[in-house]
Amino acid sequence: MTELAEFGECTRTLHAGATSAKLLKTPGPVVQRGSTVLMPTAEALYDATQTTYGRGGLATHKALCETLSELEHAERTFIYPSGLAAITGVLQALTGAGDHILVSDAAYNPTRRFLDGTLARFGVRATYYDPTATAEEIAALIEPETRLIYMESPASLTFEMQDIPAIAAMARARNLITVVDNTWAAGVLFKPLDHGVDVSIQALTKYVCGHSDVFMGSAAASGRVVERLARSSYEIGWAVSPDDAYLALRGLRTLHSRLTHHGASALKVAQWLQDQPEVASVLCPALPSFAGHDLWRRDFTGLCGLFGAILKPVDRSRVDAMVESLQLFGLGYSWGGFESLALPCDPQLVPRLASGRLDGPLLRLHIGLEGADDLIADLRRGLDSLTA
Repeated sequence: MTELAEFGECTRTLHAGATSAKLLKTPGPVVQRGSTVLMPTAEALYDATQTTYGRGGLATHKALCETLSELEHAERTFIYPSGLAAITGVLQALTGAGDHILVSDAAYNPTRRFLDGTLARFGVRATYYDPTATAEEIAALIEPETRLIYMESPASLTFEMQDIPAIAAMARARNLITVVDNTWAAGVLFKPLDHGVDVSIQALTKYVCGHSDVFMGSAAASGRVVERLARSSYEIGWAVSPDDAYLALRGLRTLHSRLTHHGASALKVAQWLQDQPEVASVLCPALPSFAGHDLWRRDFTGLCGLFGAILKPVDRSRVDAMVESLQLFGLGYSWGGFESLALPCDPQLVPRLASGRLDGPLLRLHIGLEGADDLIADLRRGLDSLTA
Protein backbone atom coordinates (compact mmCIF):
# COMPACT_ATOMS: atom_id res chain seq x y z
CA MET A 1 0.00 0.00 0.00
CA THR A 2 1.10 3.56 -0.67
CA GLU A 3 2.56 5.28 2.40
CA LEU A 4 -0.32 6.52 4.59
CA ALA A 5 1.38 9.87 5.15
CA GLU A 6 0.13 11.23 1.83
CA PHE A 7 -3.54 10.66 2.80
CA GLY A 8 -5.78 12.78 4.97
CA GLU A 9 -6.19 12.19 8.69
CA CYS A 10 -9.59 10.47 8.34
CA THR A 11 -8.20 7.98 5.83
CA ARG A 12 -5.05 7.39 7.90
CA THR A 13 -7.16 6.67 10.98
CA LEU A 14 -9.22 4.11 9.08
CA HIS A 15 -6.30 2.21 7.58
CA ALA A 16 -3.47 2.49 10.10
CA GLY A 17 -2.73 -0.81 11.81
CA ALA A 18 -4.93 -2.82 9.44
CA THR A 19 -1.98 -4.91 8.30
CA SER A 20 0.20 -5.63 11.30
CA ALA A 21 3.49 -7.44 11.56
CA LYS A 22 3.62 -11.14 12.41
CA LEU A 23 1.83 -11.80 15.70
CA LEU A 24 3.83 -12.79 18.75
CA LYS A 25 3.18 -16.33 19.99
CA THR A 26 0.98 -16.71 23.08
CA PRO A 27 -0.38 -19.88 24.77
CA GLY A 28 -3.89 -19.16 23.49
CA PRO A 29 -4.93 -18.38 19.91
CA VAL A 30 -5.65 -14.93 18.60
CA VAL A 31 -9.25 -13.69 18.89
CA GLN A 32 -9.92 -12.80 15.26
CA ARG A 33 -13.02 -10.65 14.80
CA GLY A 34 -14.43 -9.73 11.45
CA SER A 35 -17.45 -10.04 9.23
CA THR A 36 -15.66 -8.92 6.06
CA VAL A 37 -12.78 -11.04 4.81
CA LEU A 38 -10.43 -9.17 2.46
CA MET A 39 -9.39 -11.44 -0.40
CA PRO A 40 -6.09 -11.13 -2.29
CA THR A 41 -7.64 -11.18 -5.79
CA ALA A 42 -10.98 -10.69 -7.50
CA GLU A 43 -10.92 -14.34 -8.51
CA ALA A 44 -10.52 -15.43 -4.88
CA LEU A 45 -13.80 -13.72 -3.97
CA TYR A 46 -15.63 -16.56 -5.72
CA ASP A 47 -13.36 -19.42 -4.63
CA ALA A 48 -15.65 -21.83 -2.76
CA THR A 49 -12.67 -23.57 -1.15
CA GLN A 50 -11.78 -20.45 0.84
CA THR A 51 -13.47 -18.59 3.67
CA THR A 52 -14.76 -15.43 2.04
CA TYR A 53 -17.05 -14.20 4.83
CA GLY A 54 -16.54 -14.12 8.58
CA ARG A 55 -19.64 -16.17 9.34
CA GLY A 56 -17.81 -19.17 7.91
CA GLY A 57 -15.34 -19.03 10.80
CA LEU A 58 -12.04 -17.24 11.29
CA ALA A 59 -8.87 -18.23 13.15
CA THR A 60 -10.49 -18.56 16.60
CA HIS A 61 -13.37 -20.67 15.30
CA LYS A 62 -11.03 -22.91 13.35
CA ALA A 63 -8.82 -23.44 16.40
CA LEU A 64 -11.87 -24.43 18.45
CA CYS A 65 -13.22 -26.82 15.82
CA GLU A 66 -9.82 -28.46 15.36
CA THR A 67 -9.46 -28.94 19.12
CA LEU A 68 -12.96 -30.41 19.45
CA SER A 69 -12.29 -32.76 16.54
CA GLU A 70 -9.14 -33.91 18.30
CA LEU A 71 -11.11 -34.46 21.50
CA GLU A 72 -13.95 -36.40 19.86
CA HIS A 73 -11.79 -38.29 17.32
CA ALA A 74 -13.81 -36.66 14.54
CA GLU A 75 -13.12 -35.83 10.93
CA ARG A 76 -14.79 -32.44 11.36
CA THR A 77 -16.67 -30.49 14.05
CA PHE A 78 -19.33 -27.83 13.54
CA ILE A 79 -20.20 -25.22 16.16
CA TYR A 80 -23.56 -23.63 16.90
CA PRO A 81 -24.78 -20.75 19.11
CA SER A 82 -26.21 -23.11 21.79
CA GLY A 83 -26.46 -26.77 22.66
CA LEU A 84 -30.07 -26.85 21.50
CA ALA A 85 -29.05 -25.20 18.23
CA ALA A 86 -26.56 -28.03 17.70
CA ILE A 87 -29.36 -30.57 18.24
CA THR A 88 -31.84 -28.81 15.96
CA GLY A 89 -29.15 -28.08 13.38
CA VAL A 90 -28.12 -31.73 13.14
CA LEU A 91 -31.70 -33.00 12.95
CA GLN A 92 -32.58 -30.44 10.27
CA ALA A 93 -29.51 -31.39 8.26
CA LEU A 94 -30.06 -35.14 8.38
CA THR A 95 -33.84 -35.49 7.93
CA GLY A 96 -36.46 -34.39 5.45
CA ALA A 97 -40.22 -34.40 4.90
CA GLY A 98 -41.66 -37.90 5.21
CA ASP A 99 -38.79 -39.24 7.30
CA HIS A 100 -39.22 -41.12 10.57
CA ILE A 101 -36.75 -41.09 13.47
CA LEU A 102 -36.44 -43.12 16.67
CA VAL A 103 -35.66 -41.16 19.83
CA SER A 104 -34.95 -42.10 23.43
CA ASP A 105 -37.98 -41.32 25.57
CA ALA A 106 -35.61 -39.82 28.15
CA ALA A 107 -33.97 -37.34 25.79
CA TYR A 108 -33.45 -33.70 26.79
CA ASN A 109 -36.88 -32.06 26.97
CA PRO A 110 -36.12 -29.21 24.52
CA THR A 111 -35.13 -31.89 21.97
CA ARG A 112 -38.58 -33.40 22.36
CA ARG A 113 -40.27 -30.01 21.96
CA PHE A 114 -38.40 -29.43 18.70
CA LEU A 115 -39.32 -32.88 17.40
CA ASP A 116 -42.99 -32.59 18.32
CA GLY A 117 -43.20 -28.97 17.21
CA THR A 118 -41.02 -27.54 14.44
CA LEU A 119 -39.78 -30.79 12.91
CA ALA A 120 -43.26 -32.34 12.95
CA ARG A 121 -44.58 -29.30 11.07
CA PHE A 122 -42.02 -30.04 8.37
CA GLY A 123 -43.22 -33.62 8.02
CA VAL A 124 -40.74 -35.57 10.16
CA ARG A 125 -42.25 -38.11 12.56
CA ALA A 126 -40.65 -39.23 15.84
CA THR A 127 -41.29 -42.42 17.80
CA TYR A 128 -40.02 -42.54 21.37
CA TYR A 129 -38.51 -45.78 22.63
CA ASP A 130 -37.81 -46.93 26.19
CA PRO A 131 -34.34 -45.61 27.16
CA THR A 132 -33.41 -49.08 28.43
CA ALA A 133 -34.39 -50.78 25.16
CA THR A 134 -31.90 -53.16 23.58
CA ALA A 135 -30.66 -52.84 20.00
CA GLU A 136 -33.03 -55.64 19.00
CA GLU A 137 -36.01 -53.93 20.65
CA ILE A 138 -35.19 -50.67 18.87
CA ALA A 139 -34.78 -52.53 15.58
CA ALA A 140 -38.34 -53.83 15.94
CA LEU A 141 -39.56 -50.20 15.78
CA ILE A 142 -37.86 -49.43 12.47
CA GLU A 143 -40.20 -48.50 9.62
CA PRO A 144 -39.49 -48.15 5.88
CA GLU A 145 -39.27 -44.38 6.39
CA THR A 146 -36.89 -44.55 9.40
CA ARG A 147 -33.70 -42.62 8.71
CA LEU A 148 -32.11 -41.85 12.08
CA ILE A 149 -31.78 -43.08 15.68
CA TYR A 150 -31.24 -40.43 18.33
CA MET A 151 -29.67 -41.49 21.63
CA GLU A 152 -28.71 -39.91 24.94
CA SER A 153 -26.68 -41.94 27.42
CA PRO A 154 -26.76 -41.41 30.35
CA ALA A 155 -30.30 -40.17 29.79
CA SER A 156 -31.43 -36.69 30.73
CA LEU A 157 -32.77 -36.48 34.31
CA THR A 158 -33.15 -40.25 34.87
CA PHE A 159 -29.69 -41.39 33.67
CA GLU A 160 -30.60 -44.67 31.94
CA MET A 161 -27.66 -46.18 30.05
CA GLN A 162 -27.93 -47.39 26.45
CA ASP A 163 -25.77 -49.98 24.74
CA ILE A 164 -24.55 -47.47 22.19
CA PRO A 165 -22.05 -49.73 20.37
CA ALA A 166 -24.74 -52.37 19.80
CA ILE A 167 -27.34 -49.82 18.67
CA ALA A 168 -24.84 -48.15 16.34
CA ALA A 169 -23.86 -51.49 14.76
CA MET A 170 -27.51 -52.43 14.28
CA ALA A 171 -28.26 -49.05 12.69
CA ARG A 172 -25.26 -49.12 10.40
CA ALA A 173 -26.24 -52.58 9.13
CA ARG A 174 -29.57 -51.04 8.10
CA ASN A 175 -28.01 -47.86 6.67
CA LEU A 176 -29.51 -45.69 9.41
CA ILE A 177 -27.76 -42.63 10.84
CA THR A 178 -27.02 -42.51 14.58
CA VAL A 179 -26.73 -39.37 16.69
CA VAL A 180 -25.79 -39.17 20.38
CA ASP A 181 -26.16 -36.29 22.82
CA ASN A 182 -22.75 -36.68 24.47
CA THR A 183 -22.93 -33.66 26.78
CA TRP A 184 -22.76 -35.69 30.02
CA ALA A 185 -19.41 -37.18 28.97
CA ALA A 186 -18.14 -33.81 27.66
CA GLY A 187 -16.33 -35.56 24.81
CA VAL A 188 -13.85 -36.90 27.39
CA LEU A 189 -15.50 -39.75 29.29
CA PHE A 190 -17.00 -41.43 26.20
CA LYS A 191 -16.08 -41.30 22.51
CA PRO A 192 -19.24 -42.12 20.48
CA LEU A 193 -17.53 -41.97 17.09
CA ASP A 194 -15.10 -44.69 18.18
CA HIS A 195 -18.15 -46.93 18.72
CA GLY A 196 -19.68 -46.48 15.27
CA VAL A 197 -21.90 -43.44 15.93
CA ASP A 198 -22.15 -40.89 13.11
CA VAL A 199 -22.60 -37.65 15.12
CA SER A 200 -21.66 -36.70 18.67
CA ILE A 201 -23.45 -33.58 19.93
CA GLN A 202 -22.38 -31.52 22.92
CA ALA A 203 -23.83 -28.52 24.68
CA LEU A 204 -20.48 -26.78 25.06
CA THR A 205 -22.37 -24.43 27.38
CA LYS A 206 -21.88 -27.11 30.04
CA TYR A 207 -18.46 -28.60 30.82
CA VAL A 208 -16.40 -27.36 27.89
CA CYS A 209 -17.02 -23.68 28.57
CA GLY A 210 -17.25 -24.56 32.25
CA HIS A 211 -18.14 -21.23 33.85
CA SER A 212 -21.90 -20.86 33.24
CA ASP A 213 -21.45 -17.76 31.11
CA VAL A 214 -21.35 -18.90 27.46
CA PHE A 215 -23.91 -20.53 25.13
CA MET A 216 -22.51 -22.87 22.49
CA GLY A 217 -23.00 -26.30 20.96
CA SER A 218 -21.03 -28.65 18.73
CA ALA A 219 -21.56 -31.58 16.40
CA ALA A 220 -18.54 -33.80 15.80
CA ALA A 221 -18.82 -36.17 12.86
CA SER A 222 -16.95 -38.43 10.49
CA GLY A 223 -17.70 -40.11 7.19
CA ARG A 224 -21.02 -40.12 5.41
CA VAL A 225 -22.74 -37.22 7.21
CA VAL A 226 -19.99 -34.59 7.19
CA GLU A 227 -20.90 -32.96 3.89
CA ARG A 228 -24.60 -32.83 4.78
CA LEU A 229 -23.81 -31.08 8.06
CA ALA A 230 -21.44 -28.69 6.32
CA ARG A 231 -23.96 -27.78 3.64
CA SER A 232 -26.79 -27.25 6.11
CA SER A 233 -24.65 -25.17 8.46
CA TYR A 234 -23.63 -22.92 5.56
CA GLU A 235 -27.14 -22.60 4.14
CA ILE A 236 -28.84 -21.85 7.47
CA GLY A 237 -26.07 -19.54 8.64
CA TRP A 238 -25.14 -20.99 12.03
CA ALA A 239 -22.41 -18.88 13.63
CA VAL A 240 -20.90 -18.04 17.02
CA SER A 241 -18.93 -14.99 18.08
CA PRO A 242 -15.12 -15.21 18.10
CA ASP A 243 -15.08 -14.10 21.72
CA ASP A 244 -17.33 -16.99 22.73
CA ALA A 245 -15.21 -19.37 20.66
CA TYR A 246 -12.16 -18.16 22.58
CA LEU A 247 -13.90 -18.75 25.92
CA ALA A 248 -14.75 -22.30 24.84
CA LEU A 249 -11.10 -22.87 23.90
CA ARG A 250 -10.03 -21.51 27.26
CA GLY A 251 -12.41 -23.91 28.98
CA LEU A 252 -11.05 -26.85 27.00
CA ARG A 253 -7.57 -26.27 28.44
CA THR A 254 -8.78 -27.16 31.96
CA LEU A 255 -11.60 -29.56 31.02
CA HIS A 256 -9.88 -32.79 32.03
CA SER A 257 -8.73 -31.41 35.38
CA ARG A 258 -12.17 -30.02 36.19
CA LEU A 259 -13.96 -33.22 35.21
CA THR A 260 -11.69 -35.23 37.50
CA HIS A 261 -12.63 -33.00 40.43
CA HIS A 262 -16.34 -32.97 39.54
CA GLY A 263 -16.39 -36.76 39.21
CA ALA A 264 -14.54 -37.51 42.45
CA SER A 265 -16.79 -35.20 44.47
CA ALA A 266 -19.95 -36.49 42.76
CA LEU A 267 -19.06 -40.09 43.61
CA LYS A 268 -18.45 -39.18 47.26
CA VAL A 269 -21.77 -37.34 47.51
CA ALA A 270 -23.67 -40.10 45.66
CA GLN A 271 -22.25 -42.80 47.92
CA TRP A 272 -23.27 -40.78 50.97
CA LEU A 273 -26.77 -40.09 49.63
CA GLN A 274 -27.60 -43.74 49.02
CA ASP A 275 -27.23 -44.37 52.77
CA GLN A 276 -29.55 -41.56 53.86
CA PRO A 277 -32.96 -42.62 55.23
CA GLU A 278 -34.86 -40.01 53.19
CA VAL A 279 -33.45 -41.31 49.86
CA ALA A 280 -35.04 -44.21 47.99
CA SER A 281 -32.32 -44.58 45.34
CA VAL A 282 -29.49 -42.69 43.69
CA LEU A 283 -29.33 -42.49 39.89
CA CYS A 284 -25.58 -42.42 39.42
CA PRO A 285 -23.98 -44.69 36.79
CA ALA A 286 -20.81 -45.13 38.86
CA LEU A 287 -22.69 -46.83 41.71
CA PRO A 288 -22.77 -50.67 41.46
CA SER A 289 -26.42 -50.53 42.61
CA PHE A 290 -27.41 -48.52 39.52
CA ALA A 291 -29.13 -50.56 36.78
CA GLY A 292 -26.85 -49.29 34.00
CA HIS A 293 -23.61 -49.56 35.95
CA ASP A 294 -22.14 -52.40 33.86
CA LEU A 295 -22.62 -50.49 30.60
CA TRP A 296 -21.10 -47.38 32.15
CA ARG A 297 -18.10 -49.31 33.45
CA ARG A 298 -17.58 -50.98 30.04
CA ASP A 299 -17.84 -47.87 27.83
CA PHE A 300 -17.01 -44.83 29.98
CA THR A 301 -13.72 -43.75 31.53
CA GLY A 302 -15.11 -41.70 34.41
CA LEU A 303 -17.90 -39.78 36.07
CA CYS A 304 -18.95 -36.15 35.70
CA GLY A 305 -20.74 -34.12 38.37
CA LEU A 306 -24.33 -34.79 37.29
CA PHE A 307 -26.61 -37.44 38.80
CA GLY A 308 -30.08 -37.85 40.28
CA ALA A 309 -31.69 -38.96 43.53
CA ILE A 310 -35.19 -40.32 44.07
CA LEU A 311 -36.54 -39.33 47.46
CA LYS A 312 -38.95 -41.44 49.44
CA PRO A 313 -42.56 -40.26 48.95
CA VAL A 314 -43.08 -36.80 50.38
CA ASP A 315 -45.25 -33.82 49.50
CA ARG A 316 -43.85 -31.65 46.72
CA SER A 317 -44.04 -28.55 48.92
CA ARG A 318 -41.56 -30.20 51.31
CA VAL A 319 -39.19 -30.91 48.41
CA ASP A 320 -39.42 -27.27 47.34
CA ALA A 321 -38.71 -26.15 50.90
CA MET A 322 -35.73 -28.51 51.04
CA VAL A 323 -33.98 -27.18 47.93
CA GLU A 324 -34.77 -23.61 48.94
CA SER A 325 -33.01 -24.21 52.27
CA LEU A 326 -29.72 -25.25 50.63
CA GLN A 327 -26.89 -22.74 50.98
CA LEU A 328 -24.30 -24.08 48.53
CA PHE A 329 -26.61 -25.47 45.83
CA GLY A 330 -28.16 -22.92 43.51
CA LEU A 331 -31.60 -23.49 42.03
CA GLY A 332 -31.23 -23.37 38.29
CA TYR A 333 -31.21 -25.16 34.96
CA SER A 334 -28.10 -26.09 33.03
CA TRP A 335 -25.02 -27.57 34.72
CA GLY A 336 -21.35 -28.15 34.04
CA GLY A 337 -20.15 -24.90 35.58
CA PHE A 338 -18.02 -24.49 38.68
CA GLU A 339 -21.08 -24.20 40.94
CA SER A 340 -23.33 -26.85 42.46
CA LEU A 341 -27.01 -26.92 41.48
CA ALA A 342 -30.17 -28.66 42.66
CA LEU A 343 -33.27 -29.10 40.51
CA PRO A 344 -36.64 -30.70 41.41
CA CYS A 345 -37.47 -32.59 38.21
CA ASP A 346 -41.00 -34.02 38.50
CA PRO A 347 -42.70 -31.38 36.27
CA GLN A 348 -40.26 -32.24 33.47
CA LEU A 349 -41.20 -35.92 33.50
CA VAL A 350 -44.82 -35.34 32.45
CA PRO A 351 -44.32 -35.80 28.65
CA ARG A 352 -42.44 -39.07 29.02
CA LEU A 353 -43.95 -42.43 28.23
CA ALA A 354 -41.66 -45.09 29.67
CA SER A 355 -39.29 -43.17 31.90
CA GLY A 356 -41.52 -40.78 33.80
CA ARG A 357 -42.96 -43.09 36.45
CA LEU A 358 -40.90 -42.97 39.64
CA ASP A 359 -41.66 -44.03 43.19
CA GLY A 360 -40.88 -40.64 44.71
CA PRO A 361 -39.79 -37.06 43.92
CA LEU A 362 -36.76 -36.76 41.65
CA LEU A 363 -33.90 -34.37 42.35
CA ARG A 364 -31.11 -33.70 39.89
CA LEU A 365 -27.86 -32.58 41.44
CA HIS A 366 -24.82 -31.06 39.81
CA ILE A 367 -21.77 -31.34 42.05
CA GLY A 368 -19.52 -28.38 41.43
CA LEU A 369 -16.00 -27.58 42.53
CA GLU A 370 -16.82 -26.85 46.17
CA GLY A 371 -15.53 -29.18 48.86
CA ALA A 372 -17.48 -32.46 48.86
CA ASP A 373 -17.76 -32.51 52.66
CA ASP A 374 -19.28 -29.03 52.62
CA LEU A 375 -21.83 -30.12 50.03
CA ILE A 376 -22.71 -33.22 52.04
CA ALA A 377 -23.29 -31.12 55.16
CA ASP A 378 -25.52 -28.76 53.16
CA LEU A 379 -27.56 -31.67 51.78
CA ARG A 380 -27.92 -33.19 55.24
CA ARG A 381 -29.40 -29.93 56.53
CA GLY A 382 -31.73 -29.91 53.55
CA LEU A 383 -32.86 -33.49 54.11
CA ASP A 384 -33.53 -32.69 57.76
CA SER A 385 -36.00 -30.05 56.60
CA LEU A 386 -38.09 -32.72 54.80
CA THR A 387 -39.37 -34.00 58.13
CA ALA A 388 -38.93 -30.88 60.24
